Amino acid sequence: MTAQDRYQFLLDTFKRLNRIDHAITMLSWDQMVMMPSGGVTSRSETLAELTVMRHELLSADSVGDAIAVCEDGLEGFPAGERRSVQEMRNAYQDVNCVPSDLVKAQVMAGSQCEHSWRTQREANDWPGFLVNFKPVVELAREEAQVRQSASQTPTPYDALLDLHCRGDSSELIDQVFGELKAALPSLIDAVIEQQGKSFDSMLAENSNDAKYPVSEQTQLSKALMASLGFDFNAGRLDVSAHPFSTGVAGDQRITTRYDESTFLDALLATAHETGHASYEAGLPEDWLGLPVGDSRNMCIHESQSLLFEKMVTLSPAFLKHLHRLIQQHLSAGKAVSYQALEQNARRVVKSYIRVEADELTYPIHVALRYDIERDLINNQMEAEHIPEAWDAAMQVGLGLSTKDNYRHGCLQDIHWTDGTFGYFPSYTMGAVNSAQLFQSLTKAHPDWASRFETGDITFVRNWLSENIWQHGSHLSSQELMQQATGEGTNAASLLAHLKARYINA
Repeated sequence: MTAQDRYQFLLDTFKRLNRIDHAITMLSWDQMVMMPSGGVTSRSETLAELTVMRHELLSADSVGDAIAVCEDGLEGFPAGERRSVQEMRNAYQDVNCVPSDLVKAQVMAGSQCEHSWRTQREANDWPGFLVNFKPVVELAREEAQVRQSASQTPTPYDALLDLHCRGDSSELIDQVFGELKAALPSLIDAVIEQQGKSFDSMLAENSNDAKYPVSEQTQLSKALMASLGFDFNAGRLDVSAHPFSTGVAGDQRITTRYDESTFLDALLATAHETGHASYEAGLPEDWLGLPVGDSRNMCIHESQSLLFEKMVTLSPAFLKHLHRLIQQHLSAGKAVSYQALEQNARRVVKSYIRVEADELTYPIHVALRYDIERDLINNQMEAEHIPEAWDAAMQVGLGLSTKDNYRHGCLQDIHWTDGTFGYFPSYTMGAVNSAQLFQSLTKAHPDWASRFETGDITFVRNWLSENIWQHGSHLSSQELMQQATGEGTNAASLLAHLKARYINA
């Protein structure tokens, strides 16, 4: 068989994988959103069967052999197909480089650790958690070593980072996060001092006991999604315990959650997930179902959701449009002044909990987790020393101590319980990328603020489609940033944005 014949075999195989992924995606969405609790066992068995089918199909020797033949004949392939083969190699290698006995051991250790964490966190039981967590760390280190040998990354941690942030090395993240850690503590203190002179009175002046019914908030969320360009003929909004976005081409599913005592949290979650869904919906149709047609990495994915949430929805200009929607869709909306909305949208508070953190303090939470997990996987820290490192970083970054307060410190997140190391950096790398992209976008459209006031963001979607979405994985993350903004990822734009929004507003 020729290289082109083998490439056609790969196309057929990856299209089959895509259809299996479609089934897994929708069954998983249904399980988290709609399925009655009595269906858990049968659904879990079905998902497990589909996952095994997917693994067996992708890891088959015939796939590896076909990729090797295509790689030998790459010179005769068009540029797009050459890149396609490279991404197929990455997908194949990600699945095959870790031995099955290690995967099984990780699943068992992670399941035990996550299950115990649910009660140990509430009990503030770090010693008990550590018993189950240490095997998870050791197995993650073993996986990192195996992946490093296969991928030739500079450190073991970089090998795990590649699973979520491929193209963004720990060296780059060290540099970006170092700049943020140096600049943010004093900026946070300055903003809190400034807000303390006006914020409390603004809240008191506009405080009331109004309730915001879920039915009204749902209509408000849908109105916001429509303003952000969401296509309801190709997607839907539902409710889940934790907001998320998933779906397939032509069928994007996003969720939010509501609290009748407030409406802003649900709106921002909706805006965030609309950004994720917009990226997925905008991926190149010509490469649909192939790895090269997928989103680039989570650092780029988070940049899209945070651009929709922080850069667009929370901008003073768009808030004027949002304020009109609030008054239109909420019975109690008439009592919410634009000034109160804008003040609440910009409130900065030092918090122990990452998921409750505002735009300004959030990077501190992510950076400390990144530093710890990087050192853990690179054998520069042991698990028993995490609480001490956590407390030290919180005191430097936010002036808060978590000494002996494990529940609000190092036990608060679920990510590490199953060995998911390398994901945390994407949250703040996404914020950095979003500020950088938005700066370039607004330079190209100097009338952006006046258009935001009317609810028009069509030009935003067009710019993102041209510079990010249409490229799929044809470009690396840094190639995307360089092409869209003229420079690689750096902290300057985010710091400038934060100073402009919180100090100079």
